[in-house]
Amino acid sequence: MPQSAGRANRASAGLGVTREGRVLTQVLVTGGAGFVGSALVRRLFEKGYSVRVIDDLSAGDPARLPPEVSFTRGDVNDLPRLWTLLQGVDCVYHLAARVSVPESVRFPREYNTVNVDGTVSVLEAARDVGVRRVVLVSSGAIYGAQQHQPVHESLPPAPDSPYAVSKLAAEQYLHTIGRLCDFETVSVRVFNAYGPGQQLPAVHPPVIPQVLRQVLGSGSVVVHGSGVQTRDFVYIDDVVDALIAAGTAPHVNRRVINVGSGVETSVNDLVALIGAVTGHEPHLLHTTQQSAGVSRLCADLMLAGELLGFRPRVFLEEGLRRIVEQDERFAITPAP
Repeated sequence: MPQSAGRANRASAGLGVTREGRVLTQVLVTGGAGFVGSALVRRLFEKGYSVRVIDDLSAGDPARLPPEVSFTRGDVNDLPRLWTLLQGVDCVYHLAARVSVPESVRFPREYNTVNVDGTVSVLEAARDVGVRRVVLVSSGAIYGAQQHQPVHESLPPAPDSPYAVSKLAAEQYLHTIGRLCDFETVSVRVFNAYGPGQQLPAVHPPVIPQVLRQVLGSGSVVVHGSGVQTRDFVYIDDVVDALIAAGTAPHVNRRVINVGSGVETSVNDLVALIGAVTGHEPHLLHTTQQSAGVSRLCADLMLAGELLGFRPRVFLEEGLRRIVEQDERFAITPAP
């Protein structure tokens, strides 16, 4: 096939085009077998990208990936392996990270090794090989406690956990090395992502699958603190929309961009909504044994709209309905 025809066919398949008019054909997704990473990989593959994945499988599962995707089990601190995987790659989506706030308090050194050192290794390899753009999946946890809500990207960060500190350090390395070595960098601060297939570890599980399990089990839901603390829950398909755009959009170099739903939801309201969606009445058990975290957190999406054309499409009630319909772990049985 002539090169020009190949480019036309790839463009018609939905592939991204750089500001120079080149079609993106090859991407690397680190942490690509995890919840967000695998959803991103599946969408990229559907759009016609050639996708490579590296994941150490500490929390991922390669069964989530299309069989045609090139998967490597490995550590992002393995620089020679990254050099090999990055040959011919235009864009890196860097998701490989440890992501539990309570766990980071217990193991700050491990979080630094994975989240900070791992990011620096990816950036060194991207510099050495000549990657065009690196998209870092960061976190809204960087903001910490802020009086102004919703939080916008120009607010000074106030990280209050080793996890949040590691993500802020990763952002600083991202933009500094990118500027010094002349490749493009974008940081996407994802808030509380959720959706079908989200991992449910025995220790420190994410709030939505944990509440679903409790409501559909005994009906008793453990809530840390009073439950009036708010979070911004963003559906996985919306997160992927934003990440795809961040890989190809112009005018995003060195930018930090929030991605959330833009809606504040208290934990108490979340539990009540899950009860309504499932038809099972929850019984709240409040505890102070673990910190409830910041009192409020919600994303300002103005910049995401301007730079990425991002608008959330799936809001919380619909997202919860999709989980119970699509995730067999939460299949609804009639309440007694």
